Amino acid sequence: MIVITAPVHEFLIKSLSERGYKLLYEPAITYEQLLDKVGEAEGLIVTTRLKIDKAILDRAVNLKWIGRLGSGLEQIDTAYAAGKNILCVSSPEGNRNAVAEHALGMLLSLMNNIPKAASEVKEGKWIRDRNRGIELTSKTVGLVGFGNTGQAFANLLHAFDVTILAYDRYKENFGSKLVREANMEHICRYADVISFHVPLTDETRNMAGADFFNSLTQKPFILNTSRGSVVETSALVNALKENKIAGAGLDVLENEKIDNLNELETGLLQYLLHKENVLVTPHIAGYSHESFLKMSQVILQKLGIN
Repeated sequence: MIVITAPVHEFLIKSLSERGYKLLYEPAITYEQLLDKVGEAEGLIVTTRLKIDKAILDRAVNLKWIGRLGSGLEQIDTAYAAGKNILCVSSPEGNRNAVAEHALGMLLSLMNNIPKAASEVKEGKWIRDRNRGIELTSKTVGLVGFGNTGQAFANLLHAFDVTILAYDRYKENFGSKLVREANMEHICRYADVISFHVPLTDETRNMAGADFFNSLTQKPFILNTSRGSVVETSALVNALKENKIAGAGLDVLENEKIDNLNELETGLLQYLLHKENVLVTPHIAGYSHESFLKMSQVILQKLGIN
């Protein structure tokens, strides 16, 4: 049996069914419910919604594989799974283009005051001078993380004749005529735009904290389409208040359960939402109609079920 714990494209359901798998499609299944049912599962399809920890894996006596729709495996105890010979695969190839296009859309919207100006027109205001934009062409863009989404974003940026600086702690010799390898110091010193494309690990948690923002010299735009906890919200708010950054585009937050925020989190989010140079979207960057299908195709291909 395959347990599907999130909404998936019908292609995935059809493909698994045609290959004789029994499916338990429970897109709203709770952790406790999964704990009860996972013992029967041969495969699991998951997103970031549920933690696949040792307790789940100990109950999963028949489990052979876990397929993660999207990028990042941080919600799965992959080391423990490997010890049980459980294959874990993700599908960043399926949504990398969607994430890259969303990041570019947020950046161009911020640089050209598009949400602000459009909102003013709806209010009957026709303001031109104060909405004068900034061109992306010829700017320096720093990419923190150069995996699937970082590379996809770089591919889109090439059309703008920008200088691309890329930092990836776990890669080397990836530079080219279009992308220059850099360290964080170089990015913080020279970049007009800094975009995060890293998984959430102990190393990247609060990567953009007070020290990061204090080291900036170009007053850059900050983009985060990776994981919310990569950027420390309080430090970002302070950077905005102290005019250290030009603006921010966030598709992710430290706490995305916005109906269950504490007082501090509520205050920080409200500050961001009322800033004209900040855009916040609800973790939809990798959630295009096309990627919804492609992630399923990639999972099946990696599992050899195609």
